[in-house]
Amino acid sequence: MDIRYNIDKVKENVKKHALKVNRNPDDILIVAVTKTVDVSRIEEAIKYGITDIGENKVQELVDKYPTLMDKVQFHFIGHLQTNKVKYIIDKVKMIHSLDSVRLAEEIDKRAKKCNRIMDCLIEVNVGSEESKYGIEPSSLLEFIKELESFDNLKIKGLMTVAPYVDAEDVRSYFRKMKELFDNTKSLNQKNLDFKYLSMGMTNDYTVAVEEGANIIRIGTGIFGKRLYDMEVK
Repeated sequence: MDIRYNIDKVKENVKKHALKVNRNPDDILIVAVTKTVDVSRIEEAIKYGITDIGENKVQELVDKYPTLMDKVQFHFIGHLQTNKVKYIIDKVKMIHSLDSVRLAEEIDKRAKKCNRIMDCLIEVNVGSEESKYGIEPSSLLEFIKELESFDNLKIKGLMTVAPYVDAEDVRSYFRKMKELFDNTKSLNQKNLDFKYLSMGMTNDYTVAVEEGANIIRIGTGIFGKRLYDMEVK
């Protein structure tokens, strides 16, 4: 397993599929998913061009942060419990999984204490799957409106974990996300600054790129198969 080769392959695929639909490959950020990956292998990925990493678990992020804080930008991409916000609020570039007003309240409160504005993506359950977190597509506009009063929280766009189906079958879900993104980015709300559509992982990122993603989250495609692959693809 060669991390350098894997990163080059992902970048090559991003370029190919972006150009296919007349997009600039440089506009697409690759976030390396580092769940269960040790620091030395993350450092190798950084050496070969990874600038941003995504952690699913608060404890793993906190453990890795002291060593990597000056080398890479951290994103929190997993489900975030309100009682864990305080541990990451000063460490992450962006939280990808905002999915409740209660969580927004806590992020806003903790960000205010740190004297910062916390960039967040709203997680959308695009497939309406019971096993996944996220806002239902039909409730998105109402949810965004509920966030208007939070001054220390900036809504930067949307994130989804699409249903795990064939790469072509997933295309309709990504198209739905792009439509939601386009319909909401022009809303006139003070804490809204829509720039990012985070969708696509190892099994489907090429389709996501074709359908408008500008953040993709790649774990197995960079670091190889891991024990949790049965749980998170």
